[in-house]
Amino acid sequence: MRLLRDAWAMELAAVTARRSTCLRRAVGCVLLNPRGHVLATGYNGVAVGLPHCNEAMELVVRGKAELIYPHACPGAGALSGTNLDSCEAVHAEQNALLQCRDVYDIETCVVTVGPCMTCTKLLLNTGCQRILLMEEYSQPVARELWQRAGRLWQKFSTVVNEKEDSK
Repeated sequence: MRLLRDAWAMELAAVTARRSTCLRRAVGCVLLNPRGHVLATGYNGVAVGLPHCNEAMELVVRGKAELIYPHACPGAGALSGTNLDSCEAVHAEQNALLQCRDVYDIETCVVTVGPCMTCTKLLLNTGCQRILLMEEYSQPVARELWQRAGRLWQKFSTVVNEKEDSK
């Protein structure tokens, strides 16, 4: 059975998220043009040249092995959507935008986790008309801002895609 474009793009975003160097959460982003061609991909992680937050070391204490993260940034243990300024990761959407040759060619942003307010504002200043996400982020104001601009914010559903694919 052939994958529909949205399902394919979401799987690509999920695979891209596996490149993340962030200890807190792995996020992937795929930017598509109106024909569904990939313009750029991005994942969240620390800036170039910094040690990865999610690099683990095994430490043996009293004969028991424990994983430690010696390069974890100050925001690594914070709850999702909180203490964002302490997190040193560049967001997946930001990294994808940095890789995109022409941001006005973007029609759809496919992300594993909905964009934060900052990434939403960045995407508003592109040609992007649609955000397709796997999981909602903890900042509903970002969705409200996007929709207020008359753009489409959709939660991906495998059930919908399976039904559409069988047509």
